[in-house]
Amino acid sequence: MLGLQEAGCHNINFVTPEHVVPQILEALLIAVPGGLRLPLVYNTGAYDSLESIRLMDGVVDIYMPDFKLWDPQLCAKYLRARDYAEAARRVIKAMHDQVGELRVDEDGLAVRGVLIRHLVMPGLLAETRSILHWLATELSPDTYVNLMDQYHPAYRAESDPQFAEINGNLSRPEFRQALTFGDDVGLWRLDAREPAAR
Repeated sequence: MLGLQEAGCHNINFVTPEHVVPQILEALLIAVPGGLRLPLVYNTGAYDSLESIRLMDGVVDIYMPDFKLWDPQLCAKYLRARDYAEAARRVIKAMHDQVGELRVDEDGLAVRGVLIRHLVMPGLLAETRSILHWLATELSPDTYVNLMDQYHPAYRAESDPQFAEINGNLSRPEFRQALTFGDDVGLWRLDAREPAAR
């Protein structure tokens, strides 16, 4: 971490780190007295234990969770975790309670808060609507949401008939509809890039 700071990195980004939370905390006992001052980012799919998130209270500056799906049946089908959405809601709420809405510096770099990522899926716009509604009403309409359009079917999504509904790319009208859902619920910090024509 100190080497990355010396090299000029803007933050320390821990990706899917739940299984190494104790080691991160132990390493920080060395790095912080050694001069570490960079923001710490917890970058996760949001299927974390509440205990891990509580251990990071006062340690993590920026939480960057995905919120993938809402419906338990779809969570079971695509994520093999029927309780994914329930777990995601629980930990994202705890993250927000700890660090609040995303704040950026004068250069536009995140310094503290929660940044939610949501990959809009073809044919699953009801999932997007439910997730955006929850973020606006249960967290805050000031929640920063990165709506992503880059889904591309691969592996079993291309070949297995049970995944036929996601065997295709997201269309421009679908992505525009996702943006409309965000506007409808009052989310104004939508980071979204218009997809190429499809």
